[in-house]
Amino acid sequence: MTRTLNQNLVALPTTIFTLMSELARQHDAINLGQGFPDTEGPQDMVRVAADALLDNRNQYAPLTGLPELRQAVADASLRFQGIEVSPDSEVVITSGATEALAAAFLALIEPGDEIVLMEPLYDTYLPVIRQLGGIPRLVRLEAPDWALPRKALEEAFSARTKAIVLNSPMNPTGKVFNAEELDFIADLVRRYDTYAICDEVYEHLAFGAPHISLMSRADMRGRCLRIGSAGKSFSLTGWKVGYVTAAPELASVVSKAHQNLVFSTAPNLQRAVAFGLNKDSAYFTDLARDMDKKRLILSTGLERAGFRVLPCQGSYFVMADITPFTQGGPQNGMDDVAFSRLLTQQARVTTIPASAFYDPNGQTPPPRNLIRFAFCKREEVLLEAVARIEIWKNSQS
Repeated sequence: MTRTLNQNLVALPTTIFTLMSELARQHDAINLGQGFPDTEGPQDMVRVAADALLDNRNQYAPLTGLPELRQAVADASLRFQGIEVSPDSEVVITSGATEALAAAFLALIEPGDEIVLMEPLYDTYLPVIRQLGGIPRLVRLEAPDWALPRKALEEAFSARTKAIVLNSPMNPTGKVFNAEELDFIADLVRRYDTYAICDEVYEHLAFGAPHISLMSRADMRGRCLRIGSAGKSFSLTGWKVGYVTAAPELASVVSKAHQNLVFSTAPNLQRAVAFGLNKDSAYFTDLARDMDKKRLILSTGLERAGFRVLPCQGSYFVMADITPFTQGGPQNGMDDVAFSRLLTQQARVTTIPASAFYDPNGQTPPPRNLIRFAFCKREEVLLEAVARIEIWKNSQS
């Protein structure tokens, strides 16, 4: 065939996540690269979903989602963030948070619109924005504390800015933006008359600082599209149920984008997620406490093995500095990609090089001394991963 395919997609390389997962399989490695739990979510939710398959309501769900789930999303917004939401006009249920993001981008972006983003960032933002003709304006947060670079952020805004993407708790850094930082961002959104796409999929996995939604700040109610994930909140990532909360005029356009992407989401899973969102607050407190315990197990072990572990306030991930290994010794001069491959091949523990979370076409090269570990695994798996790394390190001496 002589006809060309979509060049934006053709040009996308095989993701580092696929490459590292394949390398993990080849070397029988513990995969701490992929961000999904290795245990099942709440069994009462699974039972509700299983029973719902047999209740003779397996045809298309309503476009914006089942009424009971939209009500549960609205109730959770009020309970956890103090945000009053109309379940009838301000909630759209999607097939996962990734689809929610795509629908939000589709609802807002026209060719030439500028979108402000903060690096390091979730890897699907840039391809979708560029596919829609949007122009990313990237602002870089710097390790180790990932402080908000206020001057650079302000300079990224202009009359051409359509929206900012805010991910908190943040993947891959584990940063949770505080009230002062959020208010600074809110001021920019108001001043430049823009929108904010708020990726809050880890909203119930904040443990070093409380998660605050930008939508809860002054005058942000009508400017934010708030995205949540049942997969992350209930350790059921394969269900792919997400939700967008936004003012009616925004939600109505998101629903049109959602209609053209998937139309509706599995009704049985929606009923189970509604059940889950109505759980007592103790469930969500325990979820965060359990994840924080796992973070501590992995972080302490990595520090003992010689890594410099960066602060983490939420999400599934912790970042580690490989400099102690790559300045002198057998790994001298290795970058994050080479080191991650070596760790998989020799220690049989797989991570993701942090450079994967930066724009590959950016003007400034990404840092090459950081790798990301996922700690959303069973405690015995994390302990075994640390033991393997320590044995490997001792073998290098």
